[in-house]
Amino acid sequence: MELGRHFVVANEKGIHARVAARITEVAQRFRSEIWLEKDGNRVNGKSVLDVLSLACPRGTDVRVVAIGPDAKDALDAIADLFRKKFGET
Repeated sequence: MELGRHFVVANEKGIHARVAARITEVAQRFRSEIWLEKDGNRVNGKSVLDVLSLACPRGTDVRVVAIGPDAKDALDAIADLFRKKFGET
């Protein structure tokens, strides 16, 4: 199954190293492939360096795609991170 959702980076500092680590930590809990997309670039959501390479400051629109047997659960978990601003302000 393939599912995707758009999110806006709402925390003040955007996706920096600590946030990228949180995203990949959650993504690695699932069997599904996790991809983050921005401006036509698609990166592996299970790789901290790949996530950082998107360079996402506050206000950036990011699409997250999950492909696999637990895609819905994976996408819900990542959505929760975005909704909670990755535990930051």
